[in-house]
Amino acid sequence: MRLGDSDNVQAKGNGKPLDGVRILALEQMQALPFATQLMTRLGAEVLKVENPKGGDLARGSFPAMKQPDGRSAGATFLRNNLNKRSIAIDIKHPQGRELVLKLATQFDVFAENFKGGALKKMGLAYDDVRDVAPNVIYLSVSGFGNTVESPYGYWPAYAAVGEAMSGLYEWKRPKGQPPIVSPVGALGDIGTSLFGAIGLLAALRHRDITGIGQHVDVSMFDSMVAFADVVTNYWSMGERPEPGGGLNLIMDGFPAKDGWFIVQCGREHEFARFVTEIGKPEFVDDPRFATRQGWREHMDVIREAVGQWAADKSSVEACHILAKAGIAAGPVLSAQQVIDDPHVKSRNMLVEMPRTDDVPEPIVVPGNPVKLTGMTEGPDSMPPMLGEHTEAVLTSELGLSPSDIDALRADGVIG
Repeated sequence: MRLGDSDNVQAKGNGKPLDGVRILALEQMQALPFATQLMTRLGAEVLKVENPKGGDLARGSFPAMKQPDGRSAGATFLRNNLNKRSIAIDIKHPQGRELVLKLATQFDVFAENFKGGALKKMGLAYDDVRDVAPNVIYLSVSGFGNTVESPYGYWPAYAAVGEAMSGLYEWKRPKGQPPIVSPVGALGDIGTSLFGAIGLLAALRHRDITGIGQHVDVSMFDSMVAFADVVTNYWSMGERPEPGGGLNLIMDGFPAKDGWFIVQCGREHEFARFVTEIGKPEFVDDPRFATRQGWREHMDVIREAVGQWAADKSSVEACHILAKAGIAAGPVLSAQQVIDDPHVKSRNMLVEMPRTDDVPEPIVVPGNPVKLTGMTEGPDSMPPMLGEHTEAVLTSELGLSPSDIDALRADGVIG
């Protein structure tokens, strides 16, 4: 689906579930911007507050594209800021702080992902915003939270920090090797964003019922402990594998003629189906494979058998065969294969963004994975240029005159 398109379904006239919800976002990088972009796709309006001197740090990421204003917009920014407006305000300037507080009275949600406690020092913490907007929902996304003191509260925290501290890296660390950092991309950012979105939706619903706003406080460390649920849960139940040992099940990658595919098999009846399908029914009664631990101890034998079976099959063909036998399997797709995949296309899971720097090939960003039968998808709009909507917002929301805006610009309050 191309940027600006929408699917023409019967639900087109129904509007979107978050129509009318307004979010003022002081956000950087991905841990909050992913969540607020998801909210826009569900109908919310998001106004992004950026520093006039450079904007969201994600604008400086690579690879990058030049926007019409001549500034660079990095990949992290481009894939997390569709459908938003941008206003450039120096929130460290006293007048900038006052502008943000005035704007907060016009919005349902005040969202931020600064380091824990940072906005308190600037006079933009929950209590400060609640004083001017009593029913506000204030969403904080940070490394270690704001509502309870943490020994790590002053630490900077990108996604990999929360992921490492969750136990996930040690759980998956190959024996004798250092941990693999960021093994699945920005799990810490997107995972934390999802908890932020859920908390925001719950708070909106609670306010609908009670009329009361509240502080939604989401910690990346907390979120990753939840994502790495097996680490502590299994440990408490006696499953304590050495690094790289894994659990007593088959959850491995196997080669096919054109690449790799993975199989997950954790039950005895699944094992029987699996080995029968690969032409080794005798493995069912083989004492080496009588237990799940035996599967792991003799994985080299299983791996050889699967490799022989799949040598003349594509990874997708192998998975089709296994799926028909009730075995969970999936091909290990490359980026091009994901782009070309028929499921991905039919679900509108990739959106093509036209480039603004004379490169003919479009930029591809993920679509909305939340499918609602009562809501049409799209249209998505381009990520904003830095401060693109500053004058329009200050005029329409706060009633400032052109001379007021010129004075603020001259004083370095806005950009």
